[in-house]
Amino acid sequence: MNLHLLPMTAKAPPPPQIPSKARPLAQHTLSQRTYIPSHIYNHPAAILLELCTSGKELHQILPQIIKNGLYNETLFQTKLISLFCKYGNLTEASRVFEPIEDKFDALYHTMLKGYAKNSSLDNAFSFFSRMKRDDVRPVVYNYTYLLKLCGDNSDLKRGREIHGNVVTSGFSGNVFAMTGAVNMYAKCRQIDDAYKMFDRMLERDLVCWNTIISGYSQNGFAKVALELALRMFGEGHRPDSITMVSILPAIADIGSLRIGKAVHGYVLRAGFESVVNVSTALVDMYSKCGSVGIARVIFDGMDHRTVVSWNSMIDGYVQSGDAEGAMVMFQKMLDEGVQPTNVTVMGALHACADLGDLERGKFVHKLVDQLKLDSDVSVTNSLISMYSKCKRADFAADIFGKLQNKTLVSWNAMILGYAQNGCVSEALDAFCEMQSRNIKPDSFTMVSVIPALAELSIPLQAKWIHGLVIRRFLDKNVFVMTALLDMYAKCGAIHTARKLFDVMDEKHVITWNAMIDGYGTHGLGKTAVELFKEMQKGTNKPNDITFLCVLSACSHSGLVEEGLCFFDSMKKDYGIEPVMDHYGAMVDLLGRAGRLNQAWDFIQKMPIKPGITVYGAMLGACKIHKNVDFGEKAAFEIFKLNPDDGGYHVLLANIYATASMWDKLAKVHSFYSGTTSHPQSQKIYAYLETLVDEIKAAGYVPDTNSIHDVEDDVKVQLLNTHSEKLAIAFGLLNTSTGTPIHIRKNLRVCGDCHNATKYISLVTGREIIVRDMHRFHHFKNGKGKGGSDDFTSTALASFQKGTTKRLVSVSTVPASSSEFPP
Repeated sequence: MNLHLLPMTAKAPPPPQIPSKARPLAQHTLSQRTYIPSHIYNHPAAILLELCTSGKELHQILPQIIKNGLYNETLFQTKLISLFCKYGNLTEASRVFEPIEDKFDALYHTMLKGYAKNSSLDNAFSFFSRMKRDDVRPVVYNYTYLLKLCGDNSDLKRGREIHGNVVTSGFSGNVFAMTGAVNMYAKCRQIDDAYKMFDRMLERDLVCWNTIISGYSQNGFAKVALELALRMFGEGHRPDSITMVSILPAIADIGSLRIGKAVHGYVLRAGFESVVNVSTALVDMYSKCGSVGIARVIFDGMDHRTVVSWNSMIDGYVQSGDAEGAMVMFQKMLDEGVQPTNVTVMGALHACADLGDLERGKFVHKLVDQLKLDSDVSVTNSLISMYSKCKRADFAADIFGKLQNKTLVSWNAMILGYAQNGCVSEALDAFCEMQSRNIKPDSFTMVSVIPALAELSIPLQAKWIHGLVIRRFLDKNVFVMTALLDMYAKCGAIHTARKLFDVMDEKHVITWNAMIDGYGTHGLGKTAVELFKEMQKGTNKPNDITFLCVLSACSHSGLVEEGLCFFDSMKKDYGIEPVMDHYGAMVDLLGRAGRLNQAWDFIQKMPIKPGITVYGAMLGACKIHKNVDFGEKAAFEIFKLNPDDGGYHVLLANIYATASMWDKLAKVHSFYSGTTSHPQSQKIYAYLETLVDEIKAAGYVPDTNSIHDVEDDVKVQLLNTHSEKLAIAFGLLNTSTGTPIHIRKNLRVCGDCHNATKYISLVTGREIIVRDMHRFHHFKNGKGKGGSDDFTSTALASFQKGTTKRLVSVSTVPASSSEFPP
């Protein structure tokens, strides 16, 4: 029989079902069966088997065994079965095992070990049953292998069965067997049963202690794991490297840097810092405890790093909010030739999502395809989230549509992606489709879809989703209830929101924030302040968002002194450092109250460089109080920061118009839909009428779908008075041939205006650049495109360098929502 010619296979076959032998095999041992001459032990083939280190070497040795007539020798059969099992080739192990007529127990034990380590749970149990039918008495390590296999497969039923066999076989006092039972129950998430087994043990070794500590740590009971580690130390067991790898994740879970540093000190004293798993666990612990700098020092000092080490460092940067650092680490990993895993790319995708970096996100996506990880549903879910956060819900939807095995997490990611991108209808459609497929929503689903409903501000829809929350028994979840509360507030039902707030058994800081913000947006500043003071007395301490909400509430209700007091308390009493939004809220508070001198002085004394939100708040206050001097100062700073934001140009123009400063207003020309207040209105409308006739002759057809409830001829008239058309006509009238025209618009460009502008660029031979609230739109020679920042930069740069052609800037503000496409 030429066994060396038989093919190797990675998948183990099920054990053959053959009848039990007539005589008991349990009585046979190697020494009883046969006398092995010494020359057999000393044969070169036997020595080669002892030195064998791989399956490939084993197949090279096998022909020598057969050629020398040694294949049927007991020593060689035993060694061959052991090595084939060791190297995962159960097919050939079975081909050696089955023909042996007088099998002794050790061969069965070796085969069972092979099945437990290299095959399925079903195959291993099938062979175990065969052992019992063949009257082979199990030994203790048979049970430990099976218990481990049950734990790894989370098969509690079979695990309990094997545990019962351990007891009936008389091994209940065996520390090795009972440690296996503890491990099995812990991996099956039955930590109470695991502890019962542990507690009943009369003798406990270090392995047993490590097993129960690891069990509690992996099941989310970090504090208990640490308490057990102290108890183990108190009972005289010195923690080893395995102990460290078990308790460091527990320390990371509770975020205790102090305990982490103490354990790190023990690691150094015990000399475990060279153990790669310990160093990796330290990197992970420091990262999760907020000390990513220390984690990096440990990482850089490691002589050897596994892919898990890299993953821990990348995740550490992501969790600490340093997404750029995560991507730098990811690139360094690729440069050093370390092959990423699914965990690696999910960390990189998370970082790209946080950065909103679409290009690098696409690069990681290509890497996913190259590594053939696109079938991993967790990776695919990360791709959906990344594209959604990069404002490409269309890409996310395409991936989601192709995903075969959608999980609840997949649906949640897509629903949230739609909601984050303002695609309310799509989010609701996905939610309804998910339910139609009998996929039950969880709390995360609700927290994703409820804010989308809030955007609709439809009370009937709010009640519908509230009822669904109750039917799904999610009305005790603090985050779901907070989302409902916020939704009712945004739907105008502030009293219903407060009723929900009052009946909630548990309140998170975001719950208080939502209620305070709700009162603020409803103009109930005093009530918001009262609720804030109530919060200060409780266990939920205000955070930076809380102060932003209460400052905004004070601003809209004219509670200046209260707002000033809260701003001072923010850092003094709570140690919260104000950021740009807080400074902007304070300028808004002072400015709305008419304290413009105080507001400007506040800006000048800011410890950080004022941003556009701060100056924007000042400009808005100047419009309210018709203050030109401060308005010009604020606008000057805004235009230095962002010269292309049309909304601020409009604000300044309105300030000039209110003050009847027509000479300055002429520098910034603003148009509303249908406006007739501009000095050149008659001329503009006359020219526009002629221009519309010209573009119609060139192929332009008005799109009236965005206007409803009026006659068709009125629809066309309304379209022809849209703000950007008036602005373009003004620009064409007041500039020479070839001058590019730049339009700034504070809302979206409607579909009709986009189409008309293409034709205008064709018949006039002008380049027209429109900047709306989302992007740049470029029109030239009858063609239009959007989002080309390079082209815009060139046009602006040529103007700024003093080109002979003048770039005209006009601002537009629609008077109503009629310009929005449906």
